[in-house]
Amino acid sequence: MTTPNYSLRLQASLKTAAERLAKEEGTTLNQFINTAVAEKLAALKTADFFRERATRANIPAAIDLLNQIGDDHPPRDGDELPL
Repeated sequence: MTTPNYSLRLQASLKTAAERLAKEEGTTLNQFINTAVAEKLAALKTADFFRERATRANIPAAIDLLNQIGDDHPPRDGDELPL
């Protein structure tokens, strides 16, 4: 498999910070940038997935389901929401 090259211009401060983090992670700057791009792509694709999924949501059916399984008992000890 051929790996294409891409010349990337980073601000000096970004490059320094990325090099430091890559070193802390025990990897190369190149691998660090590859992983960062992959993580960003995954996050964007996940957001797109949920946005598309929301268009198919059936809110009344979801509320009916919640009403069927819910009860009006107070939270158990340790389940309270923090104030």
